[in-house]
Amino acid sequence: MDKIAAGLERAFATEGFASPSVDDLRDAAGVSLRTLYKYVPSRSEMMQAALEHRHQRYMTMLFEGLATGGIAAFSDIIDRIAVWMRTEASHGCLFHSAVAAAPDDQALRALLEKNKNDVATKTAQITGLEGAEVEISIILDGLTQSWPLYGDQATAGAKRLAKILVEDSAL
Repeated sequence: MDKIAAGLERAFATEGFASPSVDDLRDAAGVSLRTLYKYVPSRSEMMQAALEHRHQRYMTMLFEGLATGGIAAFSDIIDRIAVWMRTEASHGCLFHSAVAAAPDDQALRALLEKNKNDVATKTAQITGLEGAEVEISIILDGLTQSWPLYGDQATAGAKRLAKILVEDSAL
């Protein structure tokens, strides 16, 4: 299943959610059509599997081996998001793209919420900013959404906002 989810994630990340045919998705997953449908019997479930796989990779990339504490940790998280955007998501957040492609799919919306909540909660814990999860989410999601337009300027702006949040919480 991990191999299938990884292949689906790659296909959706490079081609979007509307474009790839079932044959494209089968090829990306590296399995037969029968095996693909055995594990993920619908396009919606294929999208869910891809996003769940991406969520795990993203959380590992952001938080594995990260030092804890204040602005230094927050700055490191922002730098890691910038690397992710540069290497994995130069067109913006795949979770938002999935919901935009299937706005009535409640399972996809739940995965978007889980991703954003998990990132904000873990960042709050690591930085000592518990209670500021909404502000953290706005900063980090603002970075991922503005990255395609502003690149490194978005990173610098997110760091300035993070510093303000950390300083404000110390008062």
